Amino acid sequence: MTSNPQKPSFKTDRSRLFKDRFAQFGITAGGVMVLVALLLIFFYLLYVVQPIFESAKVEKRIDIQLTQDKTYLGVGVEEQTEIAYLLGSQGSVDYYQIKGENAGKLLDTLDVELDGNVTAFAESAPFLGQYAFGLDNGQVQLVKPMFTVSFPGNQRVLTPRLSYPLNAKQLIVDEQGQAIRKFAFSHFEDKTAVVAQTADKRVIFASFVAEENMFTGEVEWAVERTELDIDGRVDELLISPDTSRTFVRSANQVYVFDSRYASEVELFQLLAANEENANLVDMNLLAGANSLMLANDNGEVSQWFEVNTDDGRQFAKIRSFETPKSKQVKLFSEYYRRTFFTTNENGQLGLYYTTSEAHLWQGKITDKAVQKFAVAPRANAALLLADDTLTVVELHNEHPEVTWSALWQEVWYEGYPEPAYTWQSTSASDDFESKFSLVPISFGTIKAALYAMLFAVPIALASAIYTAYFMSSELRRVVKPTVEIMEALPTVILGFLAGLWLAPLIETHLPAVVALLVLLPIAMIATAFGWTKLPAKVRHVVPEGWHSILLIPVVLIVGWISFAMSAGIESWLFGGNVRQYLTNELGLTFDQRNSLVVGIAMGFAVIPTIFSIAEDAVFSVPKHLSNGSLALGATQWQTLVRVVLLTASPGIFSAVMMGLGRAVGETMIVLMATGNTPIMDWSIFQGMRTLAANIAVEMPESEVGSSHYRILFLAAFVLFIFTFVFNTVAEFVRQQLREKYSSM
Repeated sequence: MTSNPQKPSFKTDRSRLFKDRFAQFGITAGGVMVLVALLLIFFYLLYVVQPIFESAKVEKRIDIQLTQDKTYLGVGVEEQTEIAYLLGSQGSVDYYQIKGENAGKLLDTLDVELDGNVTAFAESAPFLGQYAFGLDNGQVQLVKPMFTVSFPGNQRVLTPRLSYPLNAKQLIVDEQGQAIRKFAFSHFEDKTAVVAQTADKRVIFASFVAEENMFTGEVEWAVERTELDIDGRVDELLISPDTSRTFVRSANQVYVFDSRYASEVELFQLLAANEENANLVDMNLLAGANSLMLANDNGEVSQWFEVNTDDGRQFAKIRSFETPKSKQVKLFSEYYRRTFFTTNENGQLGLYYTTSEAHLWQGKITDKAVQKFAVAPRANAALLLADDTLTVVELHNEHPEVTWSALWQEVWYEGYPEPAYTWQSTSASDDFESKFSLVPISFGTIKAALYAMLFAVPIALASAIYTAYFMSSELRRVVKPTVEIMEALPTVILGFLAGLWLAPLIETHLPAVVALLVLLPIAMIATAFGWTKLPAKVRHVVPEGWHSILLIPVVLIVGWISFAMSAGIESWLFGGNVRQYLTNELGLTFDQRNSLVVGIAMGFAVIPTIFSIAEDAVFSVPKHLSNGSLALGATQWQTLVRVVLLTASPGIFSAVMMGLGRAVGETMIVLMATGNTPIMDWSIFQGMRTLAANIAVEMPESEVGSSHYRILFLAAFVLFIFTFVFNTVAEFVRQQLREKYSSM
């Protein structure tokens, strides 16, 4: 009697099915969350960056009908754009409320202390906020509208007042007492300079320096005067805030005087500055007073500043801007940025930025001719005076210096000999112009990654291939985890060692390091060749797959020899000082923290990544492929080159690209082991600044919402794009290689 076998059960194991579905759901959800996180990062970077590319906006706030029957010579506004002041031809200053419920109300009228009749008027550089009245007795009175802040009843109240930079003392510009017709001035620290044309058409440069009497303690004024030789009429006068340059516009010529020393004022340069078939109608100095802006009646405005020439430093025309054609173009500059404004008799206002060559805004504000103009200290508002109407406009122009051309093309900055790619975001000077070219730091990123890969790829791939294909399994179980543990080393430690130990070591023993890089591969190849020539009896002493142990003493001996003969090589070939030889003979600059240091240190950090992935790829090649090749008579090397490496090529390529991605995004090593100099030079002895290091260095000190802050986010976006492109290319090539060699 036979027993019936138990029938198999086809019921689904619900527990296993649940686990499978849960795992599938978890893996899918995790992948989706990673993609969502990447997209969120991408769009957040765009959200922060987008405002720097917004267009400028000008909006009218209010029109104020002036009730005073006066002729106004100048206008200004306080920092909060709540009160405007207008300086009258009789020496009075009217204060108007321009914000809030009482907008348009005349708040107060103050009189300037004058000892004579007003015959001329001038304004200082905007950041100084000073004005001056020229009198009929050859004297000049300086005044500065100010405000006292008080909080009665916890309400902020501004009280107008007048301040006198020279303690109400009037400067005697012309000892002959002739009336001042035109003049310009600058009062900075303890020095005041005035250039003026008198009623008898003399042009006088006068310098007043405050000196304290050592006996009485009283402040006395040391005065020096020089009469300038001008051939022709005088249309306009300007003087730089530091009084080093004086400008006189005479018809279509501009006389530039070196006025650093009042007793030796000399003609520095004569500019024939008008455009073809046009006449000069106005001139002004940009913020910083390094650039001279000239307006022509054909609408063209040009920027001039000093550059190096064969005849020394001279003013040269750098760039020009097209504005609406007008016979009465007037130029005005901001307090600190290189923005300038144009107005004309048609009531139009133009807004431009010089360095980025940007035409930011153009529009009609009033139907009348604009007579006076002033911009607020924060550049968020402006005043336009047209006949008896004061117009207040809101300015929205947060990032005028940022354009695609300024970020990615050469820009000619003030004082530079030629256009250049420059990153220099901060300075100790208020009139400093930020330079935001992303090219040098993008170049530095590529340079650092390139030198790191040149060092890491040969070592990592060679060691991975040897470990996976030739090394014994016992030794591989020790070597592979050891190398992979290196990846866990904090990069800040590697950067610390590179900056404080490796960089000085290379600087002191540069011949030894170069010799080591050259001799070590030669010694290894020579050792391997010599080993093959030994008797078989000797070679069989070392078990198969353990031959790499023999290279340990070779490495140590070559290293010792290289450093032992370093001083001798330096004395014999380089006159005892290799750094001096590089600089004087080869014209190479040697920085202690340079690309060589970065290549070694960052290569050391990248090697474990490339090694681990490549070793797994080679080791995972099916054994039947290599065994079949060997069975058909191929040698181990032929099998390696023609079978194993081709099959493992997708994984090897992925390993290299993963290492490149790691090198591109590395921060701490390049931050600590380079000079952080954003220069564009392929020299291995000079440093660089990378995108990641730049963000790490400057983000903590950048003002939130500023152009600097947003451009750092743009740098992060560029770095994100770099890694995305590298990974995309790597995946595409890997898929192509996999399809090509999957049939083996």
